[in-house]
Amino acid sequence: MPLRYLTIDFNSFFASVEQQERPELRGKPLGIVPVMAETTGCIAVSIEAKQRGLKRNLRVAEARRLCPDFVAVEARPETYINYHRKLVGIIRDCAPEIEVQSIDEVTCRLHSFLMNRTQAEKLAKQIKARITAEVGPLLRSSIGIAPTWLLAKVASDMQKPDGLVILEDADIPAKLLHLAPGDIAGIGPNMQERLRNHGITAMAQLYAASLTELRGIWKSVRGEQMWRLLHGEDLDYFSQIGGQTIGHGHVLPPARRNAEDALAVLHRLVQKAAMRLRHSGSFTGGLSVTVDYTDDTAWHGDLRLTETQDTLELSRALTQIWAKRPPADRRRVPLRIGVHLTHLIGMDQHTPDLFAQENAQSHDRLLKAVDHLNKVLGKDSVYFGGAHGATKEAPMRIAFTRIPEPEIEEIDRSYEGRLKKKKPPAVEPEAW
Repeated sequence: MPLRYLTIDFNSFFASVEQQERPELRGKPLGIVPVMAETTGCIAVSIEAKQRGLKRNLRVAEARRLCPDFVAVEARPETYINYHRKLVGIIRDCAPEIEVQSIDEVTCRLHSFLMNRTQAEKLAKQIKARITAEVGPLLRSSIGIAPTWLLAKVASDMQKPDGLVILEDADIPAKLLHLAPGDIAGIGPNMQERLRNHGITAMAQLYAASLTELRGIWKSVRGEQMWRLLHGEDLDYFSQIGGQTIGHGHVLPPARRNAEDALAVLHRLVQKAAMRLRHSGSFTGGLSVTVDYTDDTAWHGDLRLTETQDTLELSRALTQIWAKRPPADRRRVPLRIGVHLTHLIGMDQHTPDLFAQENAQSHDRLLKAVDHLNKVLGKDSVYFGGAHGATKEAPMRIAFTRIPEPEIEEIDRSYEGRLKKKKPPAVEPEAW
């Protein structure tokens, strides 16, 4: 089995970016938080924090109790995205065929001349050296090289931080047997429980299981794919079910945990999602709204639509869905809200409504102007009235599987030079 894949996993990525940007944070246990509050959880922690036993999602107050010198740093998503783009550019320059798995993980397919150990290891060290020289020494990475992308991902997790692990044919399965089944990508808590129910609790048992057994446990072809990848067969990446919805969620701050403010924030979320929808060239045929309450109950409502990109249509749909809440839910305190645009189709599948074509064209011109102004002047420079008072809520966030585009959700920096006021020419003093 040749070495076909190289996976790069950036260790404690958000925290490492902050330490690269701010020398005073280097060597300190820090956590990246969405807002500066003792009750919020850490969305990421630094390598030093991990060494002190702190983990992601830990509340700030608890982190301070466990680690008195803990430092909380408010997240800066646009900065992390800029670093991600620089890193991807370097990796693509070294190995052109890449797959971006997430903001902190990239997998490269190795071409034939790189498939031997010497050349693959040389490439890994070249990537590390260029990142250190061109981005910064704090952006440490763990690299795994293996015959399949799944094994390369496993290898990238085996030596952290700043590791380099190569799994060759002769190493498999011996160098995997110390792992647990849950250490393999694609085996989450539910699948681990299903494996336990079939008597598989150790890596050796998973590896020894037959192709037919794994297909039966997964109850799909995914089990067969898992078997083949673990045994060194070159298969495509697991297809992620993505692009079927566009959505946003938000945890309401205590002051906004009431129906009126929750609705305003929902309008804000709908307007953000609609702008992304238009940018993607898609149309939506449905809107879904969810609310989680402080008493651990939840409500969900949805509405099918004539396919649209129109923020005004989606705002009207939101108002209709919101009005359908049961009386008991109207007395509850909303905590977490979300919207999703569903039943998406591409531009090529869209059939315009002949009876509303003139109205649709005028709305289209309006929405293009609104989107353009927000890109040029910054988000919510122009917005629809339903979101009034909530435009500061739900800032840009980075989800594990979706890297947002600041040019769409925040501001397109390429316009900045055109917006700056020109200085009047200097007036030469008159000669005496």
